[in-house]
Amino acid sequence: MSFIESLILGIRLTSLCEWLGFITGVLYVVFAANKSMLCWLFAIVSSAIYIYLCFTAQLYIETILQVFYLAMAFYGWFSWKQSKETTNDLKKWTLTEHAINLFLSALVMLILGYFFDKYTNQQQPYLDAFTTCFSLAATYMVTKKIVENWIYWIVIDVVSMYLYWSRDYQLSAVLYFIFTILAVVGFIAWMKQYKMQSHA
Repeated sequence: MSFIESLILGIRLTSLCEWLGFITGVLYVVFAANKSMLCWLFAIVSSAIYIYLCFTAQLYIETILQVFYLAMAFYGWFSWKQSKETTNDLKKWTLTEHAINLFLSALVMLILGYFFDKYTNQQQPYLDAFTTCFSLAATYMVTKKIVENWIYWIVIDVVSMYLYWSRDYQLSAVLYFIFTILAVVGFIAWMKQYKMQSHA
């Protein structure tokens, strides 16, 4: 069966639950790229759906990640509400901050991957641990409006495409392809706004 045939079949077999997760997930990224607080409402719905989907697919680390997303969606809402969506609050991290973030994320990834590989029937534990740990950091960066969060998401989304496709969630794999494109758009938009505020 060809890639296109597999995709079409997968879409036809996609549940209503996954469709809802797909749509709300796309809306979250679109509104986040535009710095709209509505993004967090869609994030809450999407995360709740994917908690169920990931748990039933035995993606336990990903399930934990979605629980974190749910909590961070509420945190993001209140954090952005407090900043009142001002146009001059985008920030960039230093190389040292990125190095610390990468080191800690990689360390936790190895620990989680080992634990779930040894003690559970988790599918692709280290790959799932990678998307989980670095998504934690990237989501926190979004709540703090750190410009480089989009670079993290580009890498994470590409890996997630493979992860979901390998578990026969074709629509979710397509979703992460769309996320990758939107992350590029989001990075360009936030960089443009950051440069504008820097010259203001």
